[in-house]
Amino acid sequence: MTLPPEPSPIDSDAVKVMGLELQEGRVIPRRQVFSWALWDWATQPFNSVILTFVFTALYLTSDTFLDPAVAELAEGDPLRERGLADLASGLGWAITIAGILIAVLAPVLGQRADVAGRRKLWLGGATAALVLCMFALFFVQGAPAYFVLGVSLIAAGTVFSEIAGVNYNAMLVQVSTPKTVGRVSGLGWGLGYIGGIIALVLVVVATTFDWWGMPTDNGLAFRVIAVGCAVWTIAFAWPVLVYVPEAPPAPRRERVSFFRSYAVLVRDVIALWRGTRPTFWFLLASAVFRDGLAGVFAFGAVIAAVAFHFTRDEVLTFGIAANLIAGLSTILAGRFDDRFGPRAVIIFSLSGLLVAGLTVFFFHDSGKLVFWIFGLVLTLFVGPAQAASRSFLARVTPAGRESEIFGLYATTGRAASFLSPLLWASFIAAFGATYWGILGIMIVVAAGLVLMLFVKVPAADRA
Repeated sequence: MTLPPEPSPIDSDAVKVMGLELQEGRVIPRRQVFSWALWDWATQPFNSVILTFVFTALYLTSDTFLDPAVAELAEGDPLRERGLADLASGLGWAITIAGILIAVLAPVLGQRADVAGRRKLWLGGATAALVLCMFALFFVQGAPAYFVLGVSLIAAGTVFSEIAGVNYNAMLVQVSTPKTVGRVSGLGWGLGYIGGIIALVLVVVATTFDWWGMPTDNGLAFRVIAVGCAVWTIAFAWPVLVYVPEAPPAPRRERVSFFRSYAVLVRDVIALWRGTRPTFWFLLASAVFRDGLAGVFAFGAVIAAVAFHFTRDEVLTFGIAANLIAGLSTILAGRFDDRFGPRAVIIFSLSGLLVAGLTVFFFHDSGKLVFWIFGLVLTLFVGPAQAASRSFLARVTPAGRESEIFGLYATTGRAASFLSPLLWASFIAAFGATYWGILGIMIVVAAGLVLMLFVKVPAADRA
């Protein structure tokens, strides 16, 4: 008589095995860890150079893409200002559509990657698509007819970046152990910040030397920057695909059609609520405080320029300093994560953010020095909170469901992404001064902190 196989402990209703538990006692080669962390460095120029500081801010939403007759109007002319606002709005709508696609696709694609054991395939494919989008930005010439192409490529790049990031985050479990996951997560985030700084500095150097005589008409300088970001990604993203082994297929999980995957996802979320509640609650709490963290960086430059009257050079210097501090503090904070646990790091970081942010708010009349000091203190806590969030989720995710759960992580983040912009705009509109937006962002951070206080850590994961 043949006995039936014993059920896998991973899928047992009685015992939920976390992915990191299967790594207990393993020695992860340093080459695998560094190769994994290097992907953050490789793709950061898309976020810092293209999406935030340079391509969209200084080119795609500039008067280059206005009707020539409107572009020639004086600064402050209502018609010209309306045209610039329309460009910014068009970019915003494109990013909004990208966010909806990410929210809908991320958890299901992650689930399918888990079941098939193809995280690296999805990571590589999405990264390659991101690179193609950056290369294609070279064809976005400086004329109104090319604006739709530009925002479409930016939106597509955002989707591919997030889908790749879901699988990249899930692979954290493969290159760390319960004792090292904080350091490894912090290393990835930290290298990302530092990579973004170096890419920005290279742009500044090229601008300072007037591109060494290269013609810059028709947006050529910005288009070359996009190509440079694509080459950067190719140069540094490949090690994770070569040196980090693929995860095995999730045991005892049926492969289903794409649309049936949504039914499986609903079932899995219900099971998450019933059997792994800390994961469920953390997804909700982190969605709120991560939006607060995003608000700090999204509106930091605006606060510096408008509320504290920083010059353009001062804003750029502040941005480089902020990213450097965030990168170094994130790498160092990884050790505290492994020593005291990610929950403690998150709570401490959010508390520090609140103190620094409220200081900037209440002492805004004291001049630039207040923002130079406490604005940079703000960035000291952002990176550690982000890295510890990834570490926390890795610790409480059931084995074989890492990509799916990190897909939900992306989805919940998108679902709450309206909070900081809404409160920022509402407080400024209500009180008539830009510095009031600081209070709006701090309210989101405070709400996330309160929710995080109610997130319980399973006994096995406590430091």
